[in-house]
Amino acid sequence: MNNLLPIKIPASSRAGIISSFILIILLSACASKRHIIKEPLKEAGSVLLLEKLAQNELQFSCLTARFSIEYIYDKKRTEFKGQIRIRKDSIIWLSFSPALGIEMARLKITNDSVFFMNRINKTYLRGDYRFINDYLKTNIDFDILQSFIIGNDFQFYEKSKFKASVDGQEYRLSTAQRSKLKKFVKKDETDAKAFIQNIWLNPENFKITRVNIKEITNDKKLDAFYSNFKDHEGQLFPFDIVFEITADEKITVKVDYSRIRLDEPLTFPFSIPSKYERIY
Repeated sequence: MNNLLPIKIPASSRAGIISSFILIILLSACASKRHIIKEPLKEAGSVLLLEKLAQNELQFSCLTARFSIEYIYDKKRTEFKGQIRIRKDSIIWLSFSPALGIEMARLKITNDSVFFMNRINKTYLRGDYRFINDYLKTNIDFDILQSFIIGNDFQFYEKSKFKASVDGQEYRLSTAQRSKLKKFVKKDETDAKAFIQNIWLNPENFKITRVNIKEITNDKKLDAFYSNFKDHEGQLFPFDIVFEITADEKITVKVDYSRIRLDEPLTFPFSIPSKYERIY
């Protein structure tokens, strides 16, 4: 055994061996990536994906965060910063400020009402969701709005009509007609509409990366894209969101979150000065 001589490998051969080794590693990595996506899922596919989605959604009772927004409409860009506060399924409160940090507007949204105060021109409005829907050129309610803001699925809409598939490197859930569950439909929502919806899920963490809804009776469409997921108190949260509203004109809203805090005591102040003029 001690008489065995070391085998000398020419430099060119060594390079070939190293290249082959690297190729094997790359192919193995690619193969591993492909295995992340498994063909669904057959009949139980949508049920499984919806369960995984629910298990990985953001859980909270209250949320507050700082944000910066870029609003693009008719090729015009407006940028501002602000703060958002949410009491789950109850109140969404926003304060908007320009670069100097002085509040220019405040918005409070409840399940059935919208309150808006403009400190620049000293006006305010108190109304319903027609204000939001006229402004965004779409038709949404509190559940849809809250879900889009935080990257969760809609809570009060039926889930039985989804179909599961693979789209690129993500899972996709699709339904041609999603409606609000009857027990959550209010008396004044007799005109509640069904819509087409698609949801894309990251196959590793089952967080929503994209969602869109389209009204069945017209061409209005709302898309949301979620990225820059970060661990926050053991939960993943999308710190970057892009909303695209397609109606008569296209509206793009880019949101960057920062300083997120969960389940801390919050207040939702909204006091309108007596000299302000009501416009709606």
